[in-house]
Amino acid sequence: MEKVMCDGTTICYAEQGQGDTLILLHGYCGSSSYWDEIVPELARSYRCIVPDLRGHGKTDAPVGSYTIDQMGNDVLQLMDELKVEKATLLGHSMGGYIALSIAQRHPERLHAFGLIHSTAYPDSEEGKEKRLRAVSTIQTEGIVKFVDGLVPALFAPEHVESMSAQVTRVKEIGYQTAPQGAAGAALAMRERPDRRDVLSATPLPVLLVAGEKDAVIPPERTFTSDKPHIVQAVIPEVGHMSMYEAPEKLIQVIKQFMDGLSSSKNNTWN
Repeated sequence: MEKVMCDGTTICYAEQGQGDTLILLHGYCGSSSYWDEIVPELARSYRCIVPDLRGHGKTDAPVGSYTIDQMGNDVLQLMDELKVEKATLLGHSMGGYIALSIAQRHPERLHAFGLIHSTAYPDSEEGKEKRLRAVSTIQTEGIVKFVDGLVPALFAPEHVESMSAQVTRVKEIGYQTAPQGAAGAALAMRERPDRRDVLSATPLPVLLVAGEKDAVIPPERTFTSDKPHIVQAVIPEVGHMSMYEAPEKLIQVIKQFMDGLSSSKNNTWN
């Protein structure tokens, strides 16, 4: 992986391919490795940049609470360092919250953005309590115990056994998350605002991807706007992890969206 320094924080990332820039943001207790099954194919057509987000993978994990805007600023600074003026930004789960933050605050940096198994809703009160319990588990029982409890629920129930190798791989990625990074990011998600208005108000093209059997973020919490500029896609028979459960279908959805952007470069989609 490559690395750059952004305001004292080392951000690690991988880059592959040429063409229009596509930045993929992973989810909670993940890393850039989440995209390993789909980047090689996408890189045939696009310049793919896949960072490890603050607190995750090989990127620095400062102690203390993070904010989603702060994590978004890391991505913007990475773009600056790589001389990427504008990009299409797709975020999985937590990565989607970061994509929304950037779309709201710096839409001029984006050609388009998307949420993959993510939502513009804030945490419910119950969800906020779960974040605090997650932090407590991480601090008292360790990251391995926490990840072992987290990961199986990310897959469709029938895939927990039939895709045991993929489940194990996602756990292994999660184990590499620094405990303070997992805690800081959990608190960032807990405090994120309601950004449904970003989806309804943005003039940018938007991709919303949901898993038919996602128990973490069901489709109705992803599809909060059906304006003309929004493309909605449901991937059948998958949970929260289509990049592992049905990578070829996720690739197809992303390529169709990107191809639509390319064919509309001279209109408002750009």
